[in-house]
Amino acid sequence: MIYEDTLKAIEKASAVHGTTGGGFDPALLTDGLKAEREQGITIDVAYRYFSTAKRKFIIADTPGHVQYTRNMATGASTADLAVILIDARYGVLEQTKRHSFIVSLLGIKHILVAINKMDLCGFSAERFDEIRRDYLEFSSRLDIPDLHFLPIAALHGDNVVDPSPNMPWYDGPTLMGFLESVYIGSDRNLEDFRFPVQLVNRPNLDYRGFCGTVASGIVRRGDEIMVLPSRKTSRVKSIVTFDGELDEAHAPQSVTLTFEDEIDCSRGDMIIRPGNAPKLDSKFDAMLVWMSEEPMVPGKQYLIKQTSNLVTGRVQRLKYQVDVNSLHRQEQPTLKLNEIGRVSIALEKPIAFDDYRRNRTTGAFIMIDRLTNATVGAGMITERRTGDQRQDHWDDVPQIDSLDTKPSGVSADERAARFGQQPVTILLTGLPGSGKTSTGQGLERRLFDRGQAVALLDGQNLRLGISRDLGFSDEERSENLRRASEVAKVVNDAGLICLLSMVAPKEEIRRKAAEVIGAERTIVVHLDAPEAVCRQRDAEGHYGEGRAALGYEPPTAPDLRLDTSKLTIDETVTAIVNLLEQRGIIAK
Repeated sequence: MIYEDTLKAIEKASAVHGTTGGGFDPALLTDGLKAEREQGITIDVAYRYFSTAKRKFIIADTPGHVQYTRNMATGASTADLAVILIDARYGVLEQTKRHSFIVSLLGIKHILVAINKMDLCGFSAERFDEIRRDYLEFSSRLDIPDLHFLPIAALHGDNVVDPSPNMPWYDGPTLMGFLESVYIGSDRNLEDFRFPVQLVNRPNLDYRGFCGTVASGIVRRGDEIMVLPSRKTSRVKSIVTFDGELDEAHAPQSVTLTFEDEIDCSRGDMIIRPGNAPKLDSKFDAMLVWMSEEPMVPGKQYLIKQTSNLVTGRVQRLKYQVDVNSLHRQEQPTLKLNEIGRVSIALEKPIAFDDYRRNRTTGAFIMIDRLTNATVGAGMITERRTGDQRQDHWDDVPQIDSLDTKPSGVSADERAARFGQQPVTILLTGLPGSGKTSTGQGLERRLFDRGQAVALLDGQNLRLGISRDLGFSDEERSENLRRASEVAKVVNDAGLICLLSMVAPKEEIRRKAAEVIGAERTIVVHLDAPEAVCRQRDAEGHYGEGRAALGYEPPTAPDLRLDTSKLTIDETVTAIVNLLEQRGIIAK
């Protein structure tokens, strides 16, 4: 299928740069750069096009060297299938593992492991099985849903187009037979309709169409749609193409949509179905491939381009860097050229996105340097979380940006007059075993008996209800306090005194809780018992199996510090009541 002039050029180059002893070297078809032919390596991505009676193909020949990881990621980003070559003489190398990790990272579902140069191993079935076992052992840690193995001797055409008589022990398809028959139809996401608007087409006063490529899903004439981020709704009036109007369109068709209503919609917006919306947020986690000679700078502002949307953003935090050879996670301050890591991204305004594995179009983005306009990174948004990767929601924005606060018909002064008190939240914080629950229960009883309106929120009780999905990691303790703070704010708004009994181990998180509740309505009481005493009191296993509040940061300036190893519960409660009287929160 190679054109004659190209074939002659390869034959001529084979005598100078070939690796077959002067014979025809077909590898030179894709190794077109002079530097590639001189060194016998692949540096840049080479695209070659061909077709058979069954299918059309685009081959992206990508480099495997760690130095050119960014080029491999570029070539593989739009592929439906990956062919990973293994030299039968050497078996599974670090390079093989790196290829497989990147292919898995980029969400390619179909992988064919072609074990090449079987002729140099005597066409040994045992060698093929050995390499296959080694690869399966390694790849079990990767997300590869469809994996196949094929022995070939590419130079001589064994099992490439026709079955090889040299390997009668192999009864599977040939390379070409597999490529022509592998089913990729189900890879397209036809469930979630996503249509990023690229251009508003306004040829005259009576026509306004919205041009773009269907990223996923199906749209039909008459369907109800919603535009993000405005959330305005309408119906599809027509689906227009160069060849005329369609009744329906699906991914990856490029079409123009018109609406029955005049609603605001422009480049960067996304058209969806009202009952099937992507996430709309200004923060997300992503796997980032760094492509610049200049290292990534956390906190530095970059341009983030996702679909047709261009916004300013920054890397808040590099959670870890992945060693692409061993798959080990490493703590690093930054990412350098060709390195890959998991990052937290923060944008200046919310965008609509999906998890990359669900939608490779709306889940992908690139990072652009604002000064040079060079692409410096490529990212894949991931919403999958494990116990140690739980995202907190302190800075989340509402999913519906049109919401506003509804004022109460009862004023704060009226509530204060009714209950005879000022509403506050008393945060009882300290190590597990410091007496927070006992103090909270005693304080609630004392205040109630005095006629005060009071409510107790205990961290353990919350874990049996609204926080039943949370564990005891720092991130989960933070989220538990965030939820409790929102409830405490509602309790205070109702005019009640709220007692919040929680470990709350981090100073920064306690500060965030005070911002939610209101700094003027927050009182921090540190129950400061020695850790040895707390461990003796521990009857629930808080200090076992990694659940200890290790790294507890005592409040730097609490309103009250009480040593519960020296004070009784009654004395502790009395000290807190005295503080409330001194501040005029309750009457003496």
